Amino acid sequence: MKLMEMLKGEFILEDLKARNKHDVLAELATVFAKERPRVDADAMLQVLLERERLGSTGIGDGIAIPHGKLPGLDEMLLSFGRSVEGIGFDAMDGKPVHLFFLLMAPENSAGLHLKVLAMISRMLKDPAFRGSLLAAKGKEDLLEIIERQEDRS
Repeated sequence: MKLMEMLKGEFILEDLKARNKHDVLAELATVFAKERPRVDADAMLQVLLERERLGSTGIGDGIAIPHGKLPGLDEMLLSFGRSVEGIGFDAMDGKPVHLFFLLMAPENSAGLHLKVLAMISRMLKDPAFRGSLLAAKGKEDLLEIIERQEDRS
């Protein structure tokens, strides 16, 4: 499965308003509700917060990949958010997070869920890619950068 099949322009927040972990998760989860009215953003937030209690999905280098499995979901959902200032997210390196990819998967999608997480993680290892995401001018630019990096991976 390609990331660009899941990541729509409506699911990109180029300037997150949130200033803490709870609020950024809520902001990233809420984007799905407009396009997918059957998606329960509150239930999604609870799943994400439970996952964060197990350990932060802030993996360092200004990156977080919050993820979880939501009962009743029939497709994988992916959103992206950017905070130029950075948000405290209990990242492994203790630094603020600037780039967020939120992945929500159906309960029965273990293999595919892990493949998509690995793909995102692999792409984000490239410092030039991370820098391009931070410098992007808008949603279209962000989508183009992500698509180009996915094609290279």
